[in-house]
Amino acid sequence: MSPSLIPESLLLVPPFRRFVVSFVVLAAPLTGQTPLGRAFQLSDWYRVTQLSTPALSPDGNAVAFTVTTVREAENKRHQEIWVQPVAGGAARRVTSPGFESSTPRWSEDSKTLNFASTRPGGGRGTQWAVRMDEGGEAFQPEPVRGAPVAGVQPADKSFTITSGGGGVAGGRGGAPGADSTAGQPATGPFARMAAMARPPVNAITKPADPARFDGRHITDERYKTNDGGFQPSTGRGGGRGGVTGSTPTAPAELYLQRTGGERKALTNTGYSHRAPSVSPDGRWIVFSADPKLRPDSIVTHERDSLAKLPPVAGKDPPDRNDADLFVLPIAACEAQSAECKPRHVEYFGTEGNVVWSPDSKMMAFVGRPGRFKSSRLYVLAPDGGKPQDILGNWTYEPGNIDWWSDGKIRMMTSKGGNAGLYQIDLATKQVTPILSGRREITGFQYDKARTKITYLSTDLTHPNELFVANVDGSGEKKLTGFNDALNKEVAWSDAERFTYKSVDNVEIEGWLMKPYGYQPGKKYPLVLYIHGGPHAAYGEGWFDEFQNLAAEGFMVLFTNPRGSSGTNGEFTHASRGDWGGKDYLDIMKAVDIAAVRPDVDSTRMGITGGSYGGYMTAWVETKTNRFKAAETDRMISEWTFWWGSSDSQSLTNGEFFGKPWENQAMYDSLSPIRHVKNVKTPTLLVQSEDDFRTPMGNAELWFMALKQLNVPAEFVRYPRSTHELSRSGEPWLLVDRLGRLRQWFGYWLAEGGPKGPVAATP
Repeated sequence: MSPSLIPESLLLVPPFRRFVVSFVVLAAPLTGQTPLGRAFQLSDWYRVTQLSTPALSPDGNAVAFTVTTVREAENKRHQEIWVQPVAGGAARRVTSPGFESSTPRWSEDSKTLNFASTRPGGGRGTQWAVRMDEGGEAFQPEPVRGAPVAGVQPADKSFTITSGGGGVAGGRGGAPGADSTAGQPATGPFARMAAMARPPVNAITKPADPARFDGRHITDERYKTNDGGFQPSTGRGGGRGGVTGSTPTAPAELYLQRTGGERKALTNTGYSHRAPSVSPDGRWIVFSADPKLRPDSIVTHERDSLAKLPPVAGKDPPDRNDADLFVLPIAACEAQSAECKPRHVEYFGTEGNVVWSPDSKMMAFVGRPGRFKSSRLYVLAPDGGKPQDILGNWTYEPGNIDWWSDGKIRMMTSKGGNAGLYQIDLATKQVTPILSGRREITGFQYDKARTKITYLSTDLTHPNELFVANVDGSGEKKLTGFNDALNKEVAWSDAERFTYKSVDNVEIEGWLMKPYGYQPGKKYPLVLYIHGGPHAAYGEGWFDEFQNLAAEGFMVLFTNPRGSSGTNGEFTHASRGDWGGKDYLDIMKAVDIAAVRPDVDSTRMGITGGSYGGYMTAWVETKTNRFKAAETDRMISEWTFWWGSSDSQSLTNGEFFGKPWENQAMYDSLSPIRHVKNVKTPTLLVQSEDDFRTPMGNAELWFMALKQLNVPAEFVRYPRSTHELSRSGEPWLLVDRLGRLRQWFGYWLAEGGPKGPVAATP
């Protein structure tokens, strides 16, 4: 719903007046609690330990994982590899605290632990190893001569299948990226220039004096990325006349290499074979290719031609079937016999995540029948048949899948705000949970015998730790306690989960987090959080931002409105072309539900969000004055400017049905700045100087408008920071931002704002 479709008389009316009164009241007011610990303090943030990238040893005896801590005095994060015995006991660090180490991987015999590390003496790159059976110092493993290149293998690992060979067509090929050196060669008059200053290949202009020019010279369309900064132009993305075209490459063929043997080509075609997968018995290869097996050159020409067609206003182009799965018999192809012919798997849509049954009689894949449709899980036999949907009445999307010897498929996936492990019975199409509940479970690892599962688990009141369970989910046990001491000191706040029906009878998921020291019979101020994306989601995991405000005495309300991920494709893409329409109504109905509670002070409510949430915060400010304070992070106030300055134009190209000049009315009508005259809410703006996803200019525009309108506003700009400031930014700056959120909402909601008239801004 764009503003042009909303009567002016309703723009500032509290949205609950536009709903039929059928609210779902939260179960019961949050029960009183006597805190078992103190409130979360800003200094506690530096003490939270995060675990990631778990790797279970093949023998099932130990789990290696990355431990990330914060060194406050150094204003940095630090990563180490630790190992935890599965039987229990204390975890131990296996890498030096003087270096950064991450991403552990075990050898097949469980005797050597490989990991990535940046440390002196890394003559062979960043790959290091440590012997777990003998101990000793870390070393860089010797490259294995004649070993097969990375690829896919059958169960007995007797051979390796790879896809590649895509060098320059008609030439001698080469390693991927071999021709990616940016700009002019670092020789001659431009050798001493910085990469961004050096004139790109085919550039028309050159510096008058190379020694004096220290700016940036750009010819490529993509010249900056979030977190990556400015990228030197290669000259291939727009040179003389703005077009240089791409260098054609040879098709990616399939190759087989047996242990100790030479690599042998299995195919020789004009089309590429991508993402190969080998059946456990070594009989079949399944790969992805053009549905009609046309040469790459034709497919590329068609794709480029279609990309130039103007969109139909307000409509998507028809769904296309750009790639399909094909099955090849390995023995016939290795013998180069006539039976080496690909069999087409008939499925319209996008296929991926192929897995095989242990007996190789069936294969499964995740298929999406349309760009904005829900993905489903299909199975079929490799020698023929039609793919069969096995998810039954499961309304959520499948995640990473694995086929077990008991004939059942297990998948790691999200179900709304929860993430866990589920089991699918192919015969009955029933999906049942193995490990689930109100938490987020990730990083599943199985031992070789598949008797144990290890994983990371977090919930609203616990940062993540490592757990172990039997493969059926029984016997769950917590293995690590890196955050136990902090958990005993701090009384983390919990939240009630609730669902409600919004417009079009769509069910929405929401949570209300109680403040520290909650007491029944008392009214509390509330802060509404809106997540980014919009195709992201809030979940049932520990989150520093929610705990930060709950510790200061605020109720914290958060929801997953339409457009959020974690459910199904239709719901995730339901907000396209309607940002600030029904998604706005979804969010505001949750506010209405919370506002009538006896423990919520509806006269003291605030709103905040980042990225899409920052945009929605500004949008809400233009529609209602019911919030007494707002904080907007990485915000967007004007979509046409955003499109030209961001590194992610594809977002609105799809969400707003075209580029600005192809659908200018939508870009304009959905820009909060067009309606800024309605804003009365005191606003704190937080922005990062190096944010290329939602660049600074949008916040500058919003701040200047608010000041001209005499709306109380403050603008905080963080140096050396990108779009990721609140997630992975410099620790001191991240904590400073949390403190400002406390102060801003504390002043306007808890303290009641200014005690006298606010002086007008000249």
